[in-house]
Amino acid sequence: MTDHTPAELPATIPPLQVGPFTFQSRLLVGTGKYPDNECMKTALVESGADVITVAVRRANLDERGTGGSLLDHIDTKRYQLLPNTAGCFNAEDALRTARLGRELGISDMVKLEVLADTQTLLPHPTQTLEATKILADEGFTVLVYTSDDPVLALELEAAGAAAVMPAGAPIGSGQGILNRNSIEIILERASVPIIVDAGVGTASDVTVAMELGADGVLLNTGIAHAKDPIRMARAMRHALEAGYWAAGAGRIGKKRYANASSPMEGLITSASGRPDGVPGE
Repeated sequence: MTDHTPAELPATIPPLQVGPFTFQSRLLVGTGKYPDNECMKTALVESGADVITVAVRRANLDERGTGGSLLDHIDTKRYQLLPNTAGCFNAEDALRTARLGRELGISDMVKLEVLADTQTLLPHPTQTLEATKILADEGFTVLVYTSDDPVLALELEAAGAAAVMPAGAPIGSGQGILNRNSIEIILERASVPIIVDAGVGTASDVTVAMELGADGVLLNTGIAHAKDPIRMARAMRHALEAGYWAAGAGRIGKKRYANASSPMEGLITSASGRPDGVPGE
């Protein structure tokens, strides 16, 4: 006999473990491209994120404490900083940037980006793989930005990545999840967290990523370049929660034709002898 007793759901979404780090929110948010620092700070609060990315090259670390550094406008007691190697186009530059972030006391966690070119901003596969292995060997907790290639995702995991972050679409494109099939294959085979990164344009894109089974979503432009970043940040937070709960609920199957939600037996019969609502000849 099937048990239809309602499951007792936890009050909140369980935290995400990435290496030795615990993320209370599964939505990771960037700090670039906002109209101003006040907008950024309010949007970060509305997003519910507790892990935020900071581009090491753009943080003006030598001006820290003067108000001229991005870090002067971030509550480091509230947020875990995730330094990223944005703007690096080879493994050597990415390694230098990651090490700089650690030496300056930002974090041993790093979002690794090694881009192939300035037009597509797609990751360079071999340079990314090389940098992942070196940083993991040096004790970094590496969250690595990659394409939606299932083979490369496994290679990065084997190289020591603590989390693999396939792009839903090109950075800043707002196209959402372009290749659901590849993302699903990556998710099926992974033994480390999979966080969809890049390409999110609106809240429904976040929901789709989570419904596919992603462990989290990282985004920046979708909030920062929205007409109302603060409103969009709140929408992204709720979208992630909806997608997470829906993923575990088990959606109904898709059918070509309609399937009545009410029983078809015992319908009221009209004077013509046909059930009401059933077309006549």
